[in-house]
Amino acid sequence: MTEITRVVQLGGGITSWATARIVRDRYGTENTVLLFADVKAEHPDLYRFNDDVSKSLGLPITTVCDGRTPIEANRDAKYLGNSRLAPCSKLLKQKPCRDWLTAHCDPTRTVLYVGIDAYEIGRVPGVRKGWEPWQVEFPLIEPPYYDKDHWIAEARQIGLEEPEMYRLGYPHNNCYGGCVRGGVAYWAHTLKTFPAVFAEHEQAESEFRTDGGNSATYLTETTDGIKRPLPLIELRHRVESADVDQPGLFDPYDWGGCGCFTDAPSERAA
Repeated sequence: MTEITRVVQLGGGITSWATARIVRDRYGTENTVLLFADVKAEHPDLYRFNDDVSKSLGLPITTVCDGRTPIEANRDAKYLGNSRLAPCSKLLKQKPCRDWLTAHCDPTRTVLYVGIDAYEIGRVPGVRKGWEPWQVEFPLIEPPYYDKDHWIAEARQIGLEEPEMYRLGYPHNNCYGGCVRGGVAYWAHTLKTFPAVFAEHEQAESEFRTDGGNSATYLTETTDGIKRPLPLIELRHRVESADVDQPGLFDPYDWGGCGCFTDAPSERAA
C-alpha cells in the first residue's frame, strides 16, 4: 500500500489546530506533517500556541522561513500590500511552503489540509486550483459545521488555551495586529491594542508613499460611491481626535481577513 504524506498547513490559529487534530485522529501521526511558515512578525503567544498544539497532538512542527518580515518583503517587492494583493503573503508563506512541498513531497502521494471552515467555503475552489498539482482537503467544511467559538471551547476542554489575539478581539492570530489585509476596524483596533505595531506600519506606509507610491495605502474607504485611499496616519488622526467612540469614524464591521495560506499561490508566488 502506497504511503500518503499528509501536510497540515499550520497558521497559528484555532482552525489550524482543529484541522490538525482531525487529520491526526483519522490517520495517526505517521507521515503527518505540521507545516508552519514563520514571517518573523507574529505575536509571541502564537509560538506558545503552536508549541502547545505540537505537544497535544504528538507531532513536531516543520518550520519554513524566508527570513524577512512582511514590511521588508513588501518593500523589496516595491508594492504596498493590501486586501487585493499582498506580496508578503506570497513571498513569506506561500512560496516557502510550496518550495518545501516541491523538495519533499510527491504530489501523487501527498494531501494538503487547510483550516477553512464552512463559513469560508467560497474560497475552496480557488485554493484547490492554486495549490495544484497537490490535492487539498478541508476537514472543517464537512458536517457538523462549527465556528471558531466552538473550537475554542473544545480546545479549552482539553487544556489547550486559545491564542491571546482572539482574547484581545482579533478575528485571526497572524501578524501581531499588522496584517496588510486588515480592514479599517482592524487597524483602528490595532491602534488601541498594539500602538507600537500601528506606528511601525504607519511609518512604513508613509515612507512608501513618499518614495513614489503616493496613492498606495493599506486601506481604502468609499464615501458617496467614491473610493479613495485612507492612509494609516489619517485613520490615527481621526481616532485620536474623537473624545469618545463615535459612529462614522470608520466602518466598524470592516475587519478584513487573513488569506495567506488560502490564496491561490502558484506562479504568482514566484
